[in-house]
Amino acid sequence: MRDAVIVGAVRTPVGRRNGGLSGVHPVDLSAGVLRALAERTGLDPADVEDVLWGCVSQGGEQSWNIGRNAVLAAGWPESVPATTMDRQCGSSQQALHVAAATVISGQADLVVAGGVESMSRVPLGSAAAGADPYGPLVHQRYDGVTFNQGIGAEMIAERWGFSRAQLDDYALGSHAAAAKAQDAGEFDAEITPVGEVIRDEGIRRDTTIEKLATLRTPFTPGGVVTAGSASQISDGAAALAVTTSRWAAAHGLRPLARVHTAVVAADDPVIMLTAPIPATAKVLARAGLSLDDIGVYEVNEAFAPVPLAWLAETGADPARLNPRGGAIALGHPLGASGARIMTTMLHHMRQHEIRYGLQTMCEGGGMANATVVERL
Repeated sequence: MRDAVIVGAVRTPVGRRNGGLSGVHPVDLSAGVLRALAERTGLDPADVEDVLWGCVSQGGEQSWNIGRNAVLAAGWPESVPATTMDRQCGSSQQALHVAAATVISGQADLVVAGGVESMSRVPLGSAAAGADPYGPLVHQRYDGVTFNQGIGAEMIAERWGFSRAQLDDYALGSHAAAAKAQDAGEFDAEITPVGEVIRDEGIRRDTTIEKLATLRTPFTPGGVVTAGSASQISDGAAALAVTTSRWAAAHGLRPLARVHTAVVAADDPVIMLTAPIPATAKVLARAGLSLDDIGVYEVNEAFAPVPLAWLAETGADPARLNPRGGAIALGHPLGASGARIMTTMLHHMRQHEIRYGLQTMCEGGGMANATVVERL
């Protein structure tokens, strides 16, 4: 029986908006991580049968199938095809799911999944170019509601009763965990430098509860969510190599982990950010596992209320959640984040000999991917 294993996982540092990666074209940013993936795993790019590339703002420099352009920029053979996909923030996690399904079904033996987002160069929302992406029938169904993730985060905070102090405290913990991991060199093995940028730029070592308390609440009057308790606008890319155990052994590639179970779920598109909760229940049920079996959980920190609500609903151990910090500290380059988080989780699992890891992330439109991987 065919399976799906990940034999390589690499990412760029995550750059701040208008930071060290902002001068790099997103095609070239993607190409660099593809080259690094091949170099670190020893795979022959000519053997890659498809590249599945996540990207959310597919306009401007990220238009015209950036996945294919990345393959060409990387100097890989012209025979390597690619496509670009959009499941909002989970785009490259979805790319991993499709890659796993592709090799398990026998349609290919080696597929690369990953993604990119240069939010400095292609701003969030710019792909819509002022147009209405919903249309009259969606507005009619939801009574003219304005779909907004920040407002959704405020709705979650209200529903679960999270205070401003709780959100700020969570955000501070994300920065502290990321700084600790960076200082210990825990990110080094997963990062390929981009020019002089060798480390994640978003970690704020000097932030304090007092500083976070001064930030305004931009989404609703008297709200609790601020820029400090939200993910950072960022630039970055990440890539994963997916094949079967048999093909890996035949070609001298060492698997990092097996893609154990992969699902997608959807929930209320207005509150928008709660789907990781049903996605987690769905992936665990399909995997035949419980939360106690999982040694590390990665829940994307789009906004602090998201992982906090996930913890409240699942009863998961907070000590196992985002142990190296999350998007509040490290940043959230949309199309790259699914693969970035998986890369970080896989390296954490190897360093700490953790058998099972679970990744989930909220996505625009009220969706969420969830993935369970098993370390090999």
